[in-house]
Amino acid sequence: MNSIAPPIDLRALQVFVTVCETASMTEAARVLGISQSAISQCIKVLEREHGDVLFDRQMRPLRPNAAGRVLLDRARPLLAHARDVALSVRAATKTSLSLLRIGCVDSFAATIGPALVEQLVGTAENLRMWSGLTPMVSEQLVNRELDLAICTESTVDPERVTQQLLFSERFVAVVPLSHAGAPFVEVARSIPLIRYSRRQMTAQQAERFIRHIGIDAPPMYEFDATDPLLSLVASGRGCALTTPLCLLQARHHLPNVALAPLPESPLAKRHFFLLRRNGEWDDIAKLLADCSIRTLRNEVEPTLRKAMPALPLELFN
Repeated sequence: MNSIAPPIDLRALQVFVTVCETASMTEAARVLGISQSAISQCIKVLEREHGDVLFDRQMRPLRPNAAGRVLLDRARPLLAHARDVALSVRAATKTSLSLLRIGCVDSFAATIGPALVEQLVGTAENLRMWSGLTPMVSEQLVNRELDLAICTESTVDPERVTQQLLFSERFVAVVPLSHAGAPFVEVARSIPLIRYSRRQMTAQQAERFIRHIGIDAPPMYEFDATDPLLSLVASGRGCALTTPLCLLQARHHLPNVALAPLPESPLAKRHFFLLRRNGEWDDIAKLLADCSIRTLRNEVEPTLRKAMPALPLELFN
């Protein structure tokens, strides 16, 4: 007679994986929203069931030992499969997830985010969309504070996180109306270059392009948001490099600024990536990707071209 396999405590496995990923029982407790004593108890249960310790407790930060690494390699796909089973059952019965957490960079959240929320109505009982800078959003995904993330650059571990290119948008140069038609390189040498804050990925990407086209303007004004940046350009205090989504985010300034031609370059764009932990949320990720591209083509680009007909032909790809 075949023996019955011992039950698998998925909750304890999730706790174990989170401790491994955060390298701390205290941090794992914060991420999972449970007490540290509950974390310790789950680890003790697993160690008792497997007949071996799973962590080298002499190491700091906390790291799994050889037995723990074997369990970690097996636990991740097992948990991912369990989530897929739950999603399939919910889809079959047309029930919704209890919680879905999505993080986006600000310009994406403000322009494409509303369409995503509308698309996801009914998918989750509790839908949360947070916005912030790329480094923060990426870290929250890795720490399991988010389920999916949309960022403009990523340095996450590919063994843990799947990175999917959503689309690219080209940089555009905005200048005061008094400088309309002049090449951006000339304008940036005659009036201050207003920049995004250097803690933003967009600023770092823009800076590479600026230097590539031969502009060496000293820093004078830096902003986290597009609204004050365009406000200064509109008042004639400088010029700036920005993007179509950022323009749409601060569209009330568009009648008071002009576009300036930019040299062609492979660096003249930024990329948007959809991130998710490996093996998780595949169906929702496809839904988000399809909705993002559709919104970009059918809503965002027509709105921008109506406001600024002189925009380059290929804004997104």
